[in-house]
Amino acid sequence: MFFGSDPLYLLLVMPALALAGWAQARISSAYREGSKYQASSGVSGAEAAATIMRSGGVANVAIEPIPGQLTDHYDPSKKVLRLSTSNYQDRSLAALGVAAHEAGHAIQDASRYPLLVVRNLIVPLATLGSNASFLFLTAGLVLQSMKLVWVAIALFSLAVLFQVVNLPVEFDASRRAREQLQADGLITSEEDAVVGRVLNAAAMTYVAGTLTGVLQLVYFIIRSGALRGGRDRSA
Repeated sequence: MFFGSDPLYLLLVMPALALAGWAQARISSAYREGSKYQASSGVSGAEAAATIMRSGGVANVAIEPIPGQLTDHYDPSKKVLRLSTSNYQDRSLAALGVAAHEAGHAIQDASRYPLLVVRNLIVPLATLGSNASFLFLTAGLVLQSMKLVWVAIALFSLAVLFQVVNLPVEFDASRRAREQLQADGLITSEEDAVVGRVLNAAAMTYVAGTLTGVLQLVYFIIRSGALRGGRDRSA
């Protein structure tokens, strides 16, 4: 079977996976470094998120702590901003940066930021595509069925589309976070450099994930061409 043992897969996708591993290590390092510095404003991550959402005109969004590390996210369907326990209560620059980023998503949602609207619409299809595409691809290759392979490619394309749309959404949320943190007096311009390193490192994980998805899609398309060519020669 193809995938991990296929030299073409290794050539195309493994560099992107290596980039993803480096990006994950970088965000962990940047977060640890940012956690060493306490914000001069003395506010916690939850307080920073509340302030930023209030300044951004966001109302009726709850802020809740959740277990885990860097499990922070904004849930647009339930209008809840969830912060990992450490970021919820911590007063470090790393905690403020992550909390502000999620508050940026809440502001996007309240203002009907177009790309966020598109992303939210794609989510169910992208989840289905990501889960089912490899099953259809494997079945198509085993059964030598081009129809199943093209179904797999179409499904996986939905997951890649989500990643492509999500990339500018994440960058915009980070931009809003850094601007609003300073505008609300929660960090100084000097502290923004530390926050920026945390958020830029986080952004690289999304870049790496998108690149991995795009290259996997290219791999599927190339392999589908090889299968079609083999069938044509044997006909």
